[in-house]
Amino acid sequence: MIRSLLRRSPQAKTLSKAFSTATTAAAPSQYTVTLFPGDGIGPEIAESVKRIFNAADVPITWDTHIIDVHAAKPGEDLISKEALDSVRRNGFGLKGPMATPIGKGHRSLNLTLRKELGLYANVRPCVSIPGVDTLYHDVDVVTVRENTEGEYSGLEHVVFPGVVESLKVITRDASMRVCEYAFEYAIQNNRKRVTAVHKASVMKLSDGLFLECANEVAERHKDSGIEFQTLLIDNAASLLVSNPALLDVMVMPNLYGDIISDLCAGLIGGLGLTPSGNMGTGCMLAEAVHGTAPDIVGQNRANPTALLMSALMMLRHMQLRPQAQLIERSVYTVLQEGVVRTGDIGGTSTTTEYTDAIIRKMDQLRAS
Repeated sequence: MIRSLLRRSPQAKTLSKAFSTATTAAAPSQYTVTLFPGDGIGPEIAESVKRIFNAADVPITWDTHIIDVHAAKPGEDLISKEALDSVRRNGFGLKGPMATPIGKGHRSLNLTLRKELGLYANVRPCVSIPGVDTLYHDVDVVTVRENTEGEYSGLEHVVFPGVVESLKVITRDASMRVCEYAFEYAIQNNRKRVTAVHKASVMKLSDGLFLECANEVAERHKDSGIEFQTLLIDNAASLLVSNPALLDVMVMPNLYGDIISDLCAGLIGGLGLTPSGNMGTGCMLAEAVHGTAPDIVGQNRANPTALLMSALMMLRHMQLRPQAQLIERSVYTVLQEGVVRTGDIGGTSTTTEYTDAIIRKMDQLRAS
């Protein structure tokens, strides 16, 4: 059975590599994972993932925590200590989309989780998916985004009416840490090149520091066989839409990573198909990075693929690779056949029908 699961498309093999780790210790027989279903369609797609994992005999017990900003009382933390401690204790979490108000209201819950849990690197592999028709057919890039500072430090204030000042924070410690992660990731996953993306031509001190750190880390790894280059953010964006095959692993400060990773997702079919994982020193939080889709809540129309593929990233870190391979191959086969698809990728199927199709495909693969 394991041998049959390895007979997959080149794209599937590449995505599997993107989620691998160098850990060789024996995996526990059972895991407890913190689950944040999220807002909007979050609970629906989380339920889909739970059904698929159960059908694949994934040894996971879910520790579910509901983050409800509307139920929080004045002065209370939006994310409870119990929820944060759950992730720290379990070491792994899975998060659905969470609503963030634009221009007003509470601070982004995503930012809060990253800060509180020390999730310093966001890793997002973008690989062309068999059966999903886009303008590009050979995309295989990975964005490694610094996750804790930059323009997202939240340090902004009104100088006087009509003038707002926002502070961009770049530190040596955070820059060295994320650049080191990018190189280690490239080495462990047999990638060829790391590109540091920046705008040091304008932000000479802040991005200049990031670039200095990237060069220092590259020098440390000069014997690794990994090529290193630097690229201005605007040039990187242009290159990605003209010839994405020229890029491999990209590492960059927070805001650039947010924008470029979404651009890369667009190359392979959108955020509804793109996995994402936040890495920290003591825990990992896999997540769906698309929106809450309030217009289709409760209509059984949501696409669970992004959350599911992010959860497979988590499985591979747990060393549950056979289950991850089975689920991944089933997803790719269903998408390639094109019979059962949700509306966002050109189909008419419901969330339940799509989930059922993946489960049936898993049964067929296990029987073959």
